[in-house]
Amino acid sequence: MRLNIKNETGRLKSVVLGQPNSLGPVPTLEESYDAKSYYSIEHNIYPKEEDIINEMNAFEAVLKKYDVEVLRPSIIQDYNQVFSRDVAFVIDDKMIISNVIADRADEQEAYKSVFEKVAWRKIINLPETAHIEGGDVIVWNDFIFIGTCFSEDYRNYKTARTNEYAIEILKEYFPKKRIIDLELKKNDKVPFEGILHLDCTFNPVGEDKCIIYKNGFVDESDYRLILDIFGEENCFHINDEEMFEMFPNIFSISPDVVVSDKAFTRMNDHLRNEWGMTVEEIPYREISKMGGLLRCSTMPLVRE
Repeated sequence: MRLNIKNETGRLKSVVLGQPNSLGPVPTLEESYDAKSYYSIEHNIYPKEEDIINEMNAFEAVLKKYDVEVLRPSIIQDYNQVFSRDVAFVIDDKMIISNVIADRADEQEAYKSVFEKVAWRKIINLPETAHIEGGDVIVWNDFIFIGTCFSEDYRNYKTARTNEYAIEILKEYFPKKRIIDLELKKNDKVPFEGILHLDCTFNPVGEDKCIIYKNGFVDESDYRLILDIFGEENCFHINDEEMFEMFPNIFSISPDVVVSDKAFTRMNDHLRNEWGMTVEEIPYREISKMGGLLRCSTMPLVRE
């Protein structure tokens, strides 16, 4: 397979979609590893496997409607494999194998059939202490935006998934890219007060536009930098409640086509009416209760 990911919106040809089967029992509060899951467990609204399967089937149907090759990881019994974005990610023609948190370490074994399609010299294995997950990495032509946590309490946060060491290593592998680190607010238990991954607060769409949540960044200067790069008129701003519902985490099939949750009425109307996009709406409310949405569920391999 010839990997090719230059940005978030080029015409999608091949993607890995997560696996909804055999999720296992509802986690305990202590077993949760993100604030949204913690909230769902605490309020007794954690999703049922049947509903997750139905939502992912709807997503797969849209991808195949646009002739996208859809690969799936093998099934690990009683294990949450919905969010393939974080297991590995592609920049240009290289696949970086993530060093995910310990709770998800076994998940990578299920991607063996995917990894075998990639030439070994195109795969980058990071040092063990370089922590990074694909949800924190947004590839945008000459830019790579990376969400991170610089706090001295980094090791105390389950939601701190990408560290400074990993960013420095990516700079060595991609010296011609402008790599911009963006520090995110972190909170393991209160989803209104923390951001799990960068794609939960910022996501490019189309050719030159983005969805952004101002309050997800530790420093307002990071938010201002994104506005400078995209232009304020090209940024769709979301509020606190919309961030909680995971509005930024939609998925682009092409510059003109996005897959979005059908509940995101205000944003979907804007994408259609103001930016002229085709919005493929599917139900994804149940999966959102586990801390991720549409972008989180995918690992793009090839875009035109």
